[in-house]
Amino acid sequence: MQAQTAADGGRPLRIALLSYRSKPHCGGQGVYVRALSRELVALGHSVEVVSGPPYPELDPGPALTTLPSLDLYREPDPFRVPHLREFRSATDVLEFLMMCTAAFPEPLTFSLRAAKALKGRQGEFDLVHDNQTLGYGMLLLQRAGFTVVANVHHPITEDRRHDIVAARTQGIKKRLSTRRWYSFLRMQGRVVRRMPAVMTVSQNSFVDIVRDFRVPAEKLTVVPVGVEVDVFRPPTAPRVPGRIVATASADVPLKGLVPLLEAVAKLRTERDVELVVVGRPKPGGAAAAAIDRLGIADCVRFVFGVPEAELVELFGSAEVAVVPSLYEGFSLPAIETLACATPLVATTAGALPEVVGPDGVSALHVPPGDPEALAAAIGRVLDDPELAARLGAAGRARVVEFYTWRAVAEKTVAWYRTVVNEEK
Repeated sequence: MQAQTAADGGRPLRIALLSYRSKPHCGGQGVYVRALSRELVALGHSVEVVSGPPYPELDPGPALTTLPSLDLYREPDPFRVPHLREFRSATDVLEFLMMCTAAFPEPLTFSLRAAKALKGRQGEFDLVHDNQTLGYGMLLLQRAGFTVVANVHHPITEDRRHDIVAARTQGIKKRLSTRRWYSFLRMQGRVVRRMPAVMTVSQNSFVDIVRDFRVPAEKLTVVPVGVEVDVFRPPTAPRVPGRIVATASADVPLKGLVPLLEAVAKLRTERDVELVVVGRPKPGGAAAAAIDRLGIADCVRFVFGVPEAELVELFGSAEVAVVPSLYEGFSLPAIETLACATPLVATTAGALPEVVGPDGVSALHVPPGDPEALAAAIGRVLDDPELAARLGAAGRARVVEFYTWRAVAEKTVAWYRTVVNEEK
């Protein structure tokens, strides 16, 4: 009998893909898990996705193992107090107690549940791919004989820096709780340094991981994120005049929503504009306060939980898309909007210039945190149909050339094979 081979001619690999939360439509983790697992199976490999809630929506092919938790941050009741009957294990108790002390428990508690769920299954997998959990349970899997590797989209140290700066004006209690929330980073640093190999999504994240997590550069490999180019495609209907679209997977300072809102306030004094933000505003948060302060509630709309087809339609309906972030390790929304041939304005923060291409070719660049520059660039696109068309066409071409999920999966398999061969 002829041995089965994968698309690259090698032996099919058996992969456990771990993700502590995999929200399907908003936030990159669920999108990453869904697309990568599908493409790995299409290349001839077997994949079992192991996820905590919210669970991913997988395409046919990969298997899904769900690891229930207390789901303390679920919408619409985050930081909830669970009923006594919901506690099923010591890990559940640990999860709740950590939340009560203002810590973020999910990376640790998911990793412990994953180690327990995979116990005794060493012979079923060639490797375990940890999607930025980096909890101590990954070290337990290593000790049990699993080959465990990780990908880090960007070190959350960047999120911590921006949130701590924002907390300085909100009193000592907020400053202390912010530092406590990010206490999991010490664990993540310890775990990632114990990994035999680490994958990241951009050269910018490569540099930041070496600096902040002190991971030796020789352990790191760069494989970018992809986009569904046959799904995210140019629209067939006319774009909505004056519509601006942006994505904020979380209402946090890092996403740069407040500078964008200030830019929209300036633009609306000159023209009719509408801002549609894919995300949920935090009640009483900085974005909500800025909307009230600027008096722009009538021209700003938030949408969330949007199915993929509606998201594509929304991106294609806009005259301009904006990524106003103060930092990005990659930015999936940037390449999704580029794939829709929607002209893009993006800041120069983090990996964005690397991802979206040179200024004026496939996107316009602006400094991060600069409302005046944002307003000027958005207005320039709205006022110049030829520029908008040129940016849109170049953006679509860039995505098709560099950011397909099949290419991402092929590069990931090559990385897997290197690790597996070295671990023998």
